[in-house]
Amino acid sequence: MPSLSCDQREKFCALREKVSSLEVFVKNFEKNNVSGEITDFEVEKKKARRRFRQSLQQVAEDIDRIWKESTKIQDKGKQASKESTVQEFPSSSKDILNVENSMVGRDDQKERLLEDLTGSYSGEPKVIPIVGMGGIGKTTLAKEAYNHDSILRRFDVRAWATVSQQHNIKEIMLSLLQSMIKMDDTVKTKGEAELADMLKKSLKRKRYLIVLDDIWSCEVWVGVSLCFPTEDNAGSRIPLTTRNNEVACYAGIENLPLRMSFLDQDESCSLFKSAAFAREALPSEYENIGKQIADECHGLPLTIVVVAGLLKSKRAIEDWENVAKDVKLFVTNDPDKQCSRVLRLSYNHLTSDLKTCLLHFGIFLEDSDIPVKRFVRSWMAEGFLQLENDLEGEAEKCLQELVDRCLVLVGKKS
Repeated sequence: MPSLSCDQREKFCALREKVSSLEVFVKNFEKNNVSGEITDFEVEKKKARRRFRQSLQQVAEDIDRIWKESTKIQDKGKQASKESTVQEFPSSSKDILNVENSMVGRDDQKERLLEDLTGSYSGEPKVIPIVGMGGIGKTTLAKEAYNHDSILRRFDVRAWATVSQQHNIKEIMLSLLQSMIKMDDTVKTKGEAELADMLKKSLKRKRYLIVLDDIWSCEVWVGVSLCFPTEDNAGSRIPLTTRNNEVACYAGIENLPLRMSFLDQDESCSLFKSAAFAREALPSEYENIGKQIADECHGLPLTIVVVAGLLKSKRAIEDWENVAKDVKLFVTNDPDKQCSRVLRLSYNHLTSDLKTCLLHFGIFLEDSDIPVKRFVRSWMAEGFLQLENDLEGEAEKCLQELVDRCLVLVGKKS
C-alpha cells in the first residue's frame, strides 16, 4: 500500500502546523478587527496583512511542492500497477449514491433498462449504453438493475468491472473473472492473452450479464469486448456506463443509448430527505429550508447526497440556514463545474483532521479498493490524529464521518 516516506511525512506534518497557525492567525485577526481592539488600527492592519500575505504565500509554495511530490508517487504507483502483478482491483459490489441501498426516482429509466435486459433477443450479446454526466446516477441505475430479482434468475453469469479514466485492461479482466472463478495468486500473474482466454472459456455457451462501469474511451471498449464470446450466447447483455457520447454510440451502434436526465423537484426532495435523515421523518421546521437546499442542487444526485451528508450531523436550524447560503454561493448549474464545486463546499466544512485524512486518499490509484484496517493504521502511522489514547477508535470515527458525508464510498462490508 502506498505510504509517505519519512522525509515526506515530516514535510506534511510541517505543512499541517503552518496551516493550523494560519487558521489561528485569521481567526484572531477577524476577532480583533470586528471588536476594534487593535491599537493604532491602520498601522497594525497593514502589518497584519503583510504577515498574512507572507504566511499564505509560504503555505501555497509548500502545498505546491508537496503536491508535485505526491503526484510523482502516484505516477510511480500507476506505472508499477501496469508492469507487475495486480494486487487490488475494483469490487463488483461498489456502492455509489445509494441511500439504504435503494434508488430514489428514476422509475421510467429503471423500467426501460430492465426491459432491455430481459426482452427477447436472439442475436449477438446486446450492448446497452447508459450515458450522462458525472454524478447523475448512471452507476446507481446499473447496479439497481444488476441486483434485481428478475436479473438474478435470468442470467447464468453476472460480472461487474469498474473501468475509470486510468484504465488497465488486465485489472478489468481480473475484476470480471473474480465473479466467475475461484481466484488465486497464479491467476493474477497471467498475462492479458491468457486472461482473455480464461474469460472466453468461462462465458462459453452461457447467458451472461457483463457490466462495464465508467468507460472513458472507445479504445477500452475495443480491448475488452474482444474477450466476450458471441456464438451460442443468446440473450446475453453488456450494459456500460459512460460520460462520453462517442463511446455510447460506438459501443451500442445498433441500440439507442439510455440517456440519464436530472431529477425533478419531487425526486430531488425525496433523495435529500432520505440522505439527510435516513429512516427519520423530516421535522416540519426543516421542510422549507430542506426544499430550498434541494432545489439549489439543480437535480444532480451527487450534489444532493453530498450536501445532505454535510447536514446529517447538524440538527440546529441555524446550521441548515448557513449551509443553504453556502449552497447558493458554491453550487452552479454548469455541468462541468457542479461536481467539483459541491465537493469543495463539503471539504470546506470539514475539520482540519478530517481534511488531512480525506486528502490522504489521493495517494491511492483511482477506483482501487482500500482495506479499512490498513487505511486506518496508515492514518495512525502518519500521525494525522493528535490523540494519545485509542487512536484506532478515533481513526474509525473519522472514516465513518467521511462515509456519512458521502465523500468516501463503501465498496463492500464484511
